[in-house]
Amino acid sequence: MIGATDGTSRIAFYLTPQLSLMAFTSAIEPLRMANQLSGKPLYEWTMVSGDGRPVQASCGIEMAVSHGTDTAKQYDAVFVCAGLNVHLQPEEAGVSWLRRLATDGTTLGAVCTGTYLLAKAEVLDGYRCTIHWEHLAAAREQFVNLVISPELFEIDRDRYTCAGGTAPLDMMLCEIRNSHGAALAQQISEQFMCERIRDQNDRQRVPLSQRIGASQPKLAEAVLLMEANIEEPITLDELSHHVGLSRRQLERLFQRYFSCVPTRYYLELRLSRARQLLLQTSMPIVDIALACGFISAPHFSKCYRENFSLPPRDERRRAAGQLADPGNSASASNKLDENLP
Repeated sequence: MIGATDGTSRIAFYLTPQLSLMAFTSAIEPLRMANQLSGKPLYEWTMVSGDGRPVQASCGIEMAVSHGTDTAKQYDAVFVCAGLNVHLQPEEAGVSWLRRLATDGTTLGAVCTGTYLLAKAEVLDGYRCTIHWEHLAAAREQFVNLVISPELFEIDRDRYTCAGGTAPLDMMLCEIRNSHGAALAQQISEQFMCERIRDQNDRQRVPLSQRIGASQPKLAEAVLLMEANIEEPITLDELSHHVGLSRRQLERLFQRYFSCVPTRYYLELRLSRARQLLLQTSMPIVDIALACGFISAPHFSKCYRENFSLPPRDERRRAAGQLADPGNSASASNKLDENLP
């Protein structure tokens, strides 16, 4: 629970450039409604940025903040709100601030990709955490010592982390329920027309078995085996043996439900993982190739170009170019080149 001695929990939302507006509002609106329905100032909130300047969300809306990280103010909790290209953001001031807050015993949290900055600040060691499903693979590659789950949100003692979208709504409703009772949380849920309050045991993505139907457990098992063997792909014969189907039966199932053969599905799965690592980390391309089961960087680049219509090097540069300041584009390109094979 986010504690407060006078009954009002003071929360700061640390906003980073390109943050997800939906995730941010999903976190703040339950607090506003808790105050409205209870008739009490249960929560107060403030927006903060690294330099105290306004921050632009990924949708283009600019938001004012109260102060920067160099202002000495105390909060019961601080939540990092992030979104696109969080791994490319120059957030040294924010990372240092988060470390100081952790030393002071402040509750820390994150929404969407904000978990990345908490991990970078090394304040998640020994805690369970989660992040938006698109960034799970990249986060696990970069922060190998962390326990990163695929759950909707994680509340582990004084660390709150959640996925993007509407997941912060469920996390905050859980906090309100724990701090102020189930009745208030339920009233807030009804105000926002939520069918139910999801808990932290809910997974982020719809299970494959639900998407293709419960009548195809063998197909679901085959896909799970593929997902679990990205770095060292298994052969179609091995896959068939493990799920107890012939190659022909397995090919028919993939063709029926995914409109492609198993080998093509497996390749696209590995390429999708590679694209996540390419855009969400600074890993060298050759390391990404090996991590996704390709025998060499040239072979990986060939497959990547055929699937995404441009080579991995250009994909990474294009993504960085959308973020970089025009005056610093050359230096940004040089930094990227240092990580390319």
